[in-house]
Amino acid sequence: MKYKENWEETKQKWEKYWKRENTGRPLMNIIAEKPEAMDAEKAAHLKSVDVEDKYMNPERSVERFRYFCETHDFLAESFPNLSVDFGPGSMAGYLGSDIVFDMKTVWFREFVEDWLDYPDLAFDPENKWFQKHMEVFRRVCELSGGDFYVGIPDIMENLDVLVSMRGAQDTIFDMMDEPEELLRRVNQVQDLYFTYYDAFYDLAKQMENGKESSCYTVFQIWGEGKIAKLQCDFSAMISPDQFREFVQEALRGQAKQLNHSLYHLDGPDAIRHLDAIMEIEEIDALQWTSGDYGPDGTFEEWYPIYDKAVAAGKALWVKVYSGETEEWLERLDKLVARYGSSALFLYFGPMSRENADKILSHAEKHWSDVEGSFTRECRKRDSR
Repeated sequence: MKYKENWEETKQKWEKYWKRENTGRPLMNIIAEKPEAMDAEKAAHLKSVDVEDKYMNPERSVERFRYFCETHDFLAESFPNLSVDFGPGSMAGYLGSDIVFDMKTVWFREFVEDWLDYPDLAFDPENKWFQKHMEVFRRVCELSGGDFYVGIPDIMENLDVLVSMRGAQDTIFDMMDEPEELLRRVNQVQDLYFTYYDAFYDLAKQMENGKESSCYTVFQIWGEGKIAKLQCDFSAMISPDQFREFVQEALRGQAKQLNHSLYHLDGPDAIRHLDAIMEIEEIDALQWTSGDYGPDGTFEEWYPIYDKAVAAGKALWVKVYSGETEEWLERLDKLVARYGSSALFLYFGPMSRENADKILSHAEKHWSDVEGSFTRECRKRDSR
């Protein structure tokens, strides 16, 4: 591992996090800028010029990331890892959707008219998008030389894949008109998930102290063995009964085959499914996001969500971005006092070294080995 000084300590804290047994301060993703190392001319040269350059040029992608690593310090439990995604939910592309790339986003063209008339979903090693993604991913892994991790792509799962192929409105109609067929398709997606996951995992995995390990794109999570973020963003459009019928068992089966898993709960309309998600024992942690441009995960209004997660024995993944540094620390003081430091990951975006040192110093002084008032009550309840 290059570009990371305290990697051995970081790995130990990550493994303790997944067991909800972290010691010291919470895990934190803190990346500090190094202005003295920045080169405006080089940065301009490396800036993506088009979608081909941004998504499908492995040499340029690695060159850009190495420049980022050289101009930033990976502090606390942050670590260098490069995402090589073909959009969130690329399995839809492997199964027949056309992937449309934009400089800011990626989307998938709907194409299935009727599941009853469509062939069973099957692995197609000749699919153009799968081949292209593997080609780029393989080359990035080669160029990394073990200096940094390459994240497992966000291939996605369950209804979210089917919605990309069929469309949200038609999928809602399918739930009412052809529920058995739709559930059959969900199961086909889940049967294929690890065929695709393993293809990327076999390229990206690294050996750490004699054990395979990996990290997952965007979410900055690391662990021994297979790791992934799970989700169903389409759940915002369905009822709790429909979630249990079409999604819950698929998620459970997926989580059982992973060594570590984080559930991504996205937006207010998804909260109604929290009980069903927390019933899945194999899910290790929860990340809540209030939606695009909403307040970050540190506000007290989200405590009822975190209460359910902690009561169910899950770790927390919390993104911090609303307001200024002093406001972050004030809200995080309350968060840590309630939930403790043994199962908490705090994600911060890149920042100045001054801010990074300030947060780290505060964390060491005020957030180390805190049990948490709510966590303490849960442990008392469980011991009765």
